[in-house]
Amino acid sequence: MSSTIQVRVDDDLKMKSDSLFKELGTDTTTAIRMFLTQAVAYNGFPFEIRKNVSNSYKPLTEDEMLEKLAASRAHAEQGLYRDADDVVADMRNKYGL
Repeated sequence: MSSTIQVRVDDDLKMKSDSLFKELGTDTTTAIRMFLTQAVAYNGFPFEIRKNVSNSYKPLTEDEMLEKLAASRAHAEQGLYRDADDVVADMRNKYGL
């Protein structure tokens, strides 16, 4: 038994996807079937879904990283740290985990 899925898409998107899939040796219906098969196989989307936002974090240079490590060591020497188990316990309590 087969089921039919109807999807409304913009005419331009349909035309572009038809053209793309034809170039790839298939058609849009087969491409959609492939997507659904992979989604079931992955138990989710078969590709990453994320918001397209710029990352406000920039990588640290080696010197910046060394400075941060030195500051962390200085804080630890002054007793300005928390045990990781305590931090995890606080998070579990706060978020009900």
